[in-house]
Amino acid sequence: MAKPLLILCIDRDNDLYEKAKIHGPVIGREENFKAATRLALADPQEPDANTIFYAIKMYDQLSKEKKDVEVVTLTGYKKVGYRSDQEISKQLNRILTEIPAESCIFVSDGASDEVILPVIRSRIKIDAVKLVVMKQAKELEKTYFVILEKLKDPHYSRIIFGIPAILILLFSLSAILGWEMKFVGVLIGLYLIIKGFGIEDTLINWFRDFRISLEKNTWIPYIPALVMFLISFWMAQEAYAKGISLGLDQIKNAAYTFRAVIFPVSLGIVFLLAGKSAEAYSEQRKFAITGHARTLVAVLLTALVLSVGTQWVLNIEPPYVGFGDFLFVMVYVIVLGYLASTILEIIRKESLLKLKLDGKEVISDTGSFLGKVLGVDSKKEVIVVQSYLGRKFSLPFRHITSIGENVLVRTG
Repeated sequence: MAKPLLILCIDRDNDLYEKAKIHGPVIGREENFKAATRLALADPQEPDANTIFYAIKMYDQLSKEKKDVEVVTLTGYKKVGYRSDQEISKQLNRILTEIPAESCIFVSDGASDEVILPVIRSRIKIDAVKLVVMKQAKELEKTYFVILEKLKDPHYSRIIFGIPAILILLFSLSAILGWEMKFVGVLIGLYLIIKGFGIEDTLINWFRDFRISLEKNTWIPYIPALVMFLISFWMAQEAYAKGISLGLDQIKNAAYTFRAVIFPVSLGIVFLLAGKSAEAYSEQRKFAITGHARTLVAVLLTALVLSVGTQWVLNIEPPYVGFGDFLFVMVYVIVLGYLASTILEIIRKESLLKLKLDGKEVISDTGSFLGKVLGVDSKKEVIVVQSYLGRKFSLPFRHITSIGENVLVRTG
């Protein structure tokens, strides 16, 4: 029996999800046609839509020749790179376990998809590569519009406008508040560390989750949270100035300043988590509350360690703290954190078993469609998922990150 031929499209930056909210992989002519149509309507200038349409045209031509063929679109991640290619690789492996294809036709828009060719070749034979080239304006005009489009992209706009704006803001504040340039350098260095180690996107996604709707009362806790963050900024400034007047060295002054903001910052985070928990409760997403409770425990225990630690570094006023006291608090926090995590995990499991998950779509943390829930095995603590092509597999409870209209899971 002849093995089917795959017509393979690649969306490395996952525009299908970012612009049309379609999870990959997209399998079959009808699903790809719907996906390309929605993407084209969301962004008529998007070349990935034209690439998918071209793949569908090839599918129709080969089908008329009575060939066994299937069209598939694989999606990566919005930040093109290792994580994007890893997701494409995982999706392709999953497709090949369900469709025993021997070779494929690679359809590309030529922008950056060809970089993934070695990954594709390592898993399946490529019979042909089709490059879809759209008619463009003159080179100068094209460059102009490319630059405009890139400036609209949040990733590039944060670099082009965000970094200069932060520098101007910090230097202006330092002149107004009388900060030393060393302090400004620390803030700039902290920002570059956050950006360099990829923490920026995590923080942006975390803050993006704070959806404020004035139609519900869930926005109310966000007001005192904002007030506490503003107060902590003022208290840090006051503590820093006082530390200098007390003649503290740089390390002790940093600890003195840091100690002053531990309480207001922690209280602000508590208000934020209270708002998110109220929002989850109002939207019938009670499963998410256990995650917020775990974050709350982590914040409170961290605040305790930092409070005792800064007091140990300072020791300029009672209560005086020795290293033994600090070590005892560290051990106490570890034990307390373990007990709290165990209790919350039990509550999380019980709340999950009460939910009706059958039929819900399962989506990975990179936006990939994994399948639909068939059932829940409470003894093995797994959910049973059926993929698009009917293959069944299990995912542990601990991989579930959120439950709403879809079940979001961590697949790393």
